[in-house]
Amino acid sequence: MARRIDVTGAGGVRLAAWEFGDPPKTDPRTDPGTDSETGPGTGPLSGPQSGPHTAPGAGDGPGVLLLHGLMGRASHWAPTARWLSGGHRAVALDQRGHGRSDKPPRGSYTREAYVEDVEAALEQLGLGPAVLIGHAMGALTAWQLAAKRPDLVRGLIICDMRASALGAASQHTWTEWFRAWPVPFATLADVRKWFGEDDPWVERPNPSRGEWYAEVMAESPDGWRPVFEPDQMLRSRETWVYDAHWEELAQVRCPTLVVRGLDGELGRAEAQEMVRVLPRGQYAEVADAGHLVHYDQPEAWRAAIEPFLDSLRDA
Repeated sequence: MARRIDVTGAGGVRLAAWEFGDPPKTDPRTDPGTDSETGPGTGPLSGPQSGPHTAPGAGDGPGVLLLHGLMGRASHWAPTARWLSGGHRAVALDQRGHGRSDKPPRGSYTREAYVEDVEAALEQLGLGPAVLIGHAMGALTAWQLAAKRPDLVRGLIICDMRASALGAASQHTWTEWFRAWPVPFATLADVRKWFGEDDPWVERPNPSRGEWYAEVMAESPDGWRPVFEPDQMLRSRETWVYDAHWEELAQVRCPTLVVRGLDGELGRAEAQEMVRVLPRGQYAEVADAGHLVHYDQPEAWRAAIEPFLDSLRDA
C-alpha cells in the first residue's frame, strides 16, 4: 500500500509524497486524514494534509526519501520503497512538474526550487536526518541538498547521474527528441512499443524502458499523453545541463554510494572520479542495466545498495 501525504514546497507548490508500507490501523471516524490508497497513480486521492506532519509508522526505522529523475514519478520507486519499508520509513516524492504534484505553468523549475522542495518535504514529513536515494536529476537534487543541509541527510545514494556539464548540444538533442514523440499514442501498448523498440534512442529492444514510460502516461480524449509538460521538463533540465557539479559533490560529508548501470549514461571513469571527490564515497555498478538501473534490474539494484544501507543502520 502507498499513502499520499501532501506537503508544501517552495513558493507554495503542492507536492505529493507517498509513504510505502502498512501504517498502523486507525479508526477513520476519528482520524480521517490517514486514508490509504492502492498506490501512486491509482485509486481515489486522499485529502490534502497541510503543515508539519509525522505519519503513522514514523518510528519504524530510519527515514528514506526517494527522488525520481526527469519525467519520472514516485511510483517508479514502488518496488524499492516496499522492500525498504521492512526496516525503514520509505517515502517517495513526486517532484514539482511531475506525477501528481503541482505543475504551475509559470512556476519556478530552477535547481534552487527543486532543492528547497526536498528540504521542505523532509522537514514536514519528519524524516530527517534521512537517507536520500536519487535517480538522475533526483540524484543531483539529493547531493545538492546534502551539501546545503547536512543536518537533514545521514546517507546518500546517487544512481546514474553525471557531475560533468552536458552542454548545449545535449539540450538541443532533447528538444528535438520531444518533438519526435508520436503523441497522442492510441494505446498503452503503443507507448510500450515506441519507447521500448521504435524510439531512435533505443539501441536494442528494452521492454523495461517501455514500461517506465507507460507509467508516465495518462488517457486523454484523443489518446495517451504524458502527465508532464515537455516544455517544463526542458526548463528544468536547462538549469543544470550547462554546469558541472563537482564542487557541490565535494561538499557532501555523509556516506555516499555512487551506483551506475553498466550500459547507463554515467561512465565508469566518471563514476570513480565522483567517488574520489566525495569525502566518504563508495562505488557499485549493476550489470545488464542501462540508465534506468532500479527499473532494469531490480534484484541486482537491491543487492548493490543493501550493504550500504546496512552500514548506515549499524553506524
